[in-house]
Amino acid sequence: MTIDLRSDTVTLPSAAMRAAMSVAAVGDDVYGEDPTVNRLEKFAAELLGKEAAVYVATGTQSNLIALMSHCERGDEYIVGQQAHTYKYEGGGAAVLGSIQPQPLENEADGTIDLDRVAAAIKPDDSHFARTRLLALENTLGGKVLPPAYIDAAAALTRARGLAIHLDGARLFNAAIKLGIEAAAIAHAFDSVSICLSKGLGAPVGSILLGPRPLIDRARRWRKVLGGGMRQAGLMAAAGLYALENNVARLADDHANARLLAERLAAIDGVTTDPAQVQTNMVFIHVPADAAVALRAFLAQRGMMISSGATVRLVTHLDIGRDHVVAFSDAVSEFFRDVHKPAVPASAIA
Repeated sequence: MTIDLRSDTVTLPSAAMRAAMSVAAVGDDVYGEDPTVNRLEKFAAELLGKEAAVYVATGTQSNLIALMSHCERGDEYIVGQQAHTYKYEGGGAAVLGSIQPQPLENEADGTIDLDRVAAAIKPDDSHFARTRLLALENTLGGKVLPPAYIDAAAALTRARGLAIHLDGARLFNAAIKLGIEAAAIAHAFDSVSICLSKGLGAPVGSILLGPRPLIDRARRWRKVLGGGMRQAGLMAAAGLYALENNVARLADDHANARLLAERLAAIDGVTTDPAQVQTNMVFIHVPADAAVALRAFLAQRGMMISSGATVRLVTHLDIGRDHVVAFSDAVSEFFRDVHKPAVPASAIA
């Protein structure tokens, strides 16, 4: 039994998803002739309440073509220090788009203080890059942006003449947590990127959504960046299956994450707060001198976690309740039998 908690990107396509891929109608997507890609884009646009959509290979590419469609060379976007579009996507906006990031600290709940956002908007002056866009992420570190915050952020950008983009790689996790439709979150944003290959379980693909003129520009940038695909319907069929079948079940991942946090919190040697778990991510802290040994101990049992003393554990469609129990039991065994907490000298005396 393999238990991989490193990320929800490690999901494998189910038999039903593979079957859908095997019978997908295909054509040349660069010519706009792949019927399955077209169907996926239309379905996603209707689902999110947007006018148009473009299917791309990765979330990194989806965010990048969004930024390049909103901004010109020498423009600036405001973004959180911990956001993927700034920290984890290779600096593509600056490297390939000549777009300057203006990073601001994220708050503990994933938001960016809007007073700081307002203060960071540059005057219309030749000394400064032109501020054109605010980019947010939902979820960020498993935290869901409050709807009232999103509305306030959108109001600020409109009042200041900016666009607003959402990296919604895990947008559906946020919607499930809030008990609302994803479109109710997406409506405030000029563009939204969603990922199909994380918790939704497709093997590849993301979608950028927004008004048609913006998506037309994004489609051109997709081609420029080498993202034009031919018979992409084979992959798009998996994404379509994911959107049609794997959204509601994200609630199971959230429940398993809460159970995981509760079980791990009871182990002497593990520090975590179950109350902080909102979606499918659990962050735990283990003693620095135990981190490497714990990872090796779990690996011998077919259990994979990321490295470091602070570990992110992510539940997904290939992790069930039984996996959570087996994993937490293994961690308990490690701290009970392998890395026993040191006995204070005062206790010995």
